[in-house]
Amino acid sequence: MKKAEFINTVAKKAGLSKKDANEALNAILDTITEALKEGKSVNFIGFGSFSTVKRVAREARVPLTGKKVKIPERNAVKFKVGKSLKETVA
Repeated sequence: MKKAEFINTVAKKAGLSKKDANEALNAILDTITEALKEGKSVNFIGFGSFSTVKRVAREARVPLTGKKVKIPERNAVKFKVGKSLKETVA
């Protein structure tokens, strides 16, 4: 499902205009992004939780050339599926 399809579905289910649904979705995504950027986690009971994890610096090898490259330390986003969502999808 693409973003436009998602917005259409949310607008129909919530009785909103597509414009209002789009603005609400963008606000939600911006809020989640800001929280993760600050190192906070975002939890939706039954759905799942977003958090960040620190990936340590490491050395990797380029398969094509065999050359070793250094990958710097970085933060990555992690999503853990909630119990209700897991049971519904299964």
